[in-house]
Amino acid sequence: MSTTAESGDPTAPSGFLDGVRVLEIGDELGEYCGKVLAGLGADVVRVEPPGGEVTRTYGPFHHDEPHPDRSLYFWHHNLGKRSVVLDLDDAAGQERFRRLASTADVLLDSRPRTYLADRGLDPAALRLVNPGLLHARISPFGDTGPWADRTANDLVHLALGGVMMNCGYDPEPSGFYETPPIAPQMWQSYYIAGEMTAISIITALVYRLGTGLGQSLSTSVHQAVSQNTETDLPDWVFLGQTHRRLTCRHSTTSARSPALSITKDGRYLLPYRTYVRSQGDEWDATVALLERYGCAGDLLDERYQGAGRETADARMKLAAQVDTMVGSLLYERDVWRDAQELGLPWTPIRKPEENALDEHWRIRGAFTEVFHPELGETFLYSGGKWVTEGMAWRGGPRPPLVGEHTAEVLDEWSASPPRRGPVHISPRRREATETAGPTGKPFALAGLRVVDLSWMLASAGAGRFLAAMGADVIKVEHISRPDRMRFSPLGAVPPGGRAEREAATGPLPTPGFDGLEANPNRGGSFMEINAGKLGISLNLKHTRGRELLEDLIREADMVVEGFSPGTMVRMGLGYERLKELNPSIIYVQQSGLGELGTYGRARTFGPSAQAISGISEMSGLPEPYPPAGIGYSYLDWFGAYNMATAMLAALHRRDVTGEGCHIDASQGETGLYLTGTAVLDWSVNGRQWSRYGNRSPYKPAAPHGAYRVTGDDRWIAVGAQTEQQWEALVDVLGHPSWAADSRFTTLADRIAHQDDLDSALGAETSTWDGEALADALQARGVPAGVCQTAQDRVERDPQLAHLGWLVELDQSEIGRWPVKELPTTFSVTPPYIGGRYDRSGPSYGEDTEQVLGSVLGLTPSEVDKLREIGAL
Repeated sequence: MSTTAESGDPTAPSGFLDGVRVLEIGDELGEYCGKVLAGLGADVVRVEPPGGEVTRTYGPFHHDEPHPDRSLYFWHHNLGKRSVVLDLDDAAGQERFRRLASTADVLLDSRPRTYLADRGLDPAALRLVNPGLLHARISPFGDTGPWADRTANDLVHLALGGVMMNCGYDPEPSGFYETPPIAPQMWQSYYIAGEMTAISIITALVYRLGTGLGQSLSTSVHQAVSQNTETDLPDWVFLGQTHRRLTCRHSTTSARSPALSITKDGRYLLPYRTYVRSQGDEWDATVALLERYGCAGDLLDERYQGAGRETADARMKLAAQVDTMVGSLLYERDVWRDAQELGLPWTPIRKPEENALDEHWRIRGAFTEVFHPELGETFLYSGGKWVTEGMAWRGGPRPPLVGEHTAEVLDEWSASPPRRGPVHISPRRREATETAGPTGKPFALAGLRVVDLSWMLASAGAGRFLAAMGADVIKVEHISRPDRMRFSPLGAVPPGGRAEREAATGPLPTPGFDGLEANPNRGGSFMEINAGKLGISLNLKHTRGRELLEDLIREADMVVEGFSPGTMVRMGLGYERLKELNPSIIYVQQSGLGELGTYGRARTFGPSAQAISGISEMSGLPEPYPPAGIGYSYLDWFGAYNMATAMLAALHRRDVTGEGCHIDASQGETGLYLTGTAVLDWSVNGRQWSRYGNRSPYKPAAPHGAYRVTGDDRWIAVGAQTEQQWEALVDVLGHPSWAADSRFTTLADRIAHQDDLDSALGAETSTWDGEALADALQARGVPAGVCQTAQDRVERDPQLAHLGWLVELDQSEIGRWPVKELPTTFSVTPPYIGGRYDRSGPSYGEDTEQVLGSVLGLTPSEVDKLREIGAL
């Protein structure tokens, strides 16, 4: 599949959300969500004020000339949308908005909480006229709670959400950090919240197909970001352990050997080794690669056989030889391809624009050329987030000029289109539509059945979203190849369970690992990731086991998997076979780099996908510093979000058309989609990506960074964009002389002298308590927030506590522990992370008898016989 630009009507049939009308109003908080919906085929109309939305002033710009129709930020986030200009402070503009809302399916709103109501456009009143309207709000902190009226920006959200305390550079040997935590660049907090909101909107659209009911949705950026970090939270919850930042690798409780290797010409390679236990011994493959390049040294000696290779000295020796080999080669030598042939998950640290030249991504339609008729030029945009046979992502038309479609849209939307009803909803889902969950309200996806062959976080994390919406998600495993997250050392449950954790006065030791014969039900991270699912054991190497899987597929709505590319085909369960079993089946697969393309069975984990996609390079201080990367598997979680979006988009299309589909998704493309502004800057201006630390060159602000406060490794993020914010900052810190300093007189002056400004500000903040300073600045309207740790979020953050971000759930073996709830509230069909079964993740094979009995009609004696023959 290739994604191509369209020059025709954007309302023409074009995708998963064909015919869905989205009215979008707001700034950067909601633009990414609208971009995803437009890419999926919805008709997304931006309502802009006279002169255009403020995001048209964000850089970079076409040929570096600021103009409301030349912002590359705006281009990237508004491809395929249309623009209407309405003055909502004017009665006529308000009436036109009411008319548009009366025929819309979705109102995507990221304006301040009372903005619409203050103008006589209360969404509740709009829904009285249009009962099927979905009102989806995205706000910085949620609309209620102690922080509801606080202000923030991308930097502050990444600080408060814990992302920054996972990202940065190694400390000194003493443990002291001379460099600050780092915010991944290019709007990542709004991407996280936007993807979560897209998931929620599509879920609500699916529910509306069967009921006609609209509802109100609300997403807190703060809650969404706080749930995105991967391993620091479970390590704190289960073991009381605190993570430390490390250069371009997972944050952990202690330092480990370096992750990056530098090439002869000064570029970087990520020779990644996973933290997951029992994932296979990579020593032999690494030594074989070293030997191929004449760099094995003495690693073939007897002392490095068996247990000898498990010592810290041996691992350091191996890492040193890898560094020697990589340092003897040019970056373009692509030694990572040789490593991949040996099964090693190595990838290069690419700049985002380098992927635009990669044949693999071209084949997959990850980039698309878009013609701008007003300029007479064609530019390269990020394209599809996944591959679907016979259906392209919308690749155009080019982003709208200010108000370009006002008359056109007002005319087209003057009458409601026929609202589609469901063509295909199984009797099981019809009967279950009103099944009440623990909230006392219906689940949006009650009766939906998903066969879940997922593997690790990137695919397993997707099913938890559907389980929280009421779907029956049946996780299929066998002890010969269980989900390795069951044995992760991160977030492992202590032997004494919750009582031991609560009695501890300091960090608990990580439980030992006894191999695959160990108890598979002590992985706290696994249970959290798989909350609300059912779990069965099937031996897919046994003929009868495969037959049982096929029987389950016949009764399912979806099959999802996270195997290496080609595994399902080799099992005899490719998409053609799945369609034979169930003609309307939805099949979603996710791998590191995708099945279609030139990379074949390339093996990756989140960090290696981040490296090759450009995400790792987009986090860190300017050169000569190396990339800091993101200190956890960001693309594991975002891959899970992307996979959930794919599953729900395919479900909406299947319910409307009766047609299933096959989606080939990848973590790599998920990352590419997040780098689109940088790729555009290269395509338009020929500019290669360069890191800028915690500063804000494209939405001008100064100061803008992380500054030390009192305490060990404690920091505060502060960003002042306006003169009012700067004056308030000066007043709170008690330095009126700064206002008179010619270096700091205007915003342009402060940007030109940011090094001096940062030094002065850091010297002052270092005497403050971080929380006290954040409170004082927020009281004056200055975006500020402490760089929070996992402990801060769990124990001290009053807004997260108010929002109920953690829910206590029982698990049959490890007991009751907190689990992250979804960050979007629904007025009619609220999600519940415990799902229909009100519990955390399943113990291994816990529900085998129940599922085989209730779904396939097998008796207990028949199940016992299956165990005897080894099929279970």
